[in-house]
Amino acid sequence: MLDQDLAELYQVETKALVQAVQRNAKRFPPDFMFQLSFQEFAALRSQIVTSKGRGGRRTAPYAFTEHGVAMLSSVLRSECAVEINIEVIRAFVNQILRPDTTVATPVDAEANALSSPLLLPKKRRVTIEESSVKVDGPRASRESTR
Repeated sequence: MLDQDLAELYQVETKALVQAVQRNAKRFPPDFMFQLSFQEFAALRSQIVTSKGRGGRRTAPYAFTEHGVAMLSSVLRSECAVEINIEVIRAFVNQILRPDTTVATPVDAEANALSSPLLLPKKRRVTIEESSVKVDGPRASRESTR
């Protein structure tokens, strides 16, 4: 998705979104986000006939992958971005902690077709008793006391 579309989704100005990305550049590796080349930008501009304001955009837009879209919700400060970030975290935690989940498939359909499923580690059970914590499952040979 392009930065201007995501800015609309997260209810912020495109300028604010780009500034947040630049301030947090380490959070956006090349597989999360990239800036369109001059040729790609020119081709995109020729497809979009109308421009906003005084001549439209002067810099090439950023394009975000699904990982970049999720990361954006953690660096933007709009109310909408905060709500989306909370939902992303809940979805992730529910996927990881769901007891019947033993296989996670890659998000990318092409990677899914080319690779075998990723096996998640077996679940461990944690119980808290009056003065100790017990862990059942793989690598659970120790018992710690408080």
